[in-house]
Amino acid sequence: MFYEIKDSKVSLRIKAQPAASKNEFCEIYGEDAIKIRIKAPAVEGAANKELVKFLSKSFKVPKSDIIFKSGQQSKIKIIEFPLTEKFTEWIETNGYR
Repeated sequence: MFYEIKDSKVSLRIKAQPAASKNEFCEIYGEDAIKIRIKAPAVEGAANKELVKFLSKSFKVPKSDIIFKSGQQSKIKIIEFPLTEKFTEWIETNGYR
């Protein structure tokens, strides 16, 4: 599974695709990551900043609460943030539960 909920925190394993036409969630990548297209290029951390902004807006989490656990320089990243009602809704709506 591409996410884990533990102690009111969500760990999300992401396959980032920078320089896309728009920010969007895509399909499950492999068995344990979700692909997310990011419109910013992978230059000087721009894609990571855009990814944080996109996740913040999508799941109603303050940007300062989104933490890179690993993969800041990689396309596969593990990001942690507080569990929100919006994330729970997203999981249920998309059938990821």
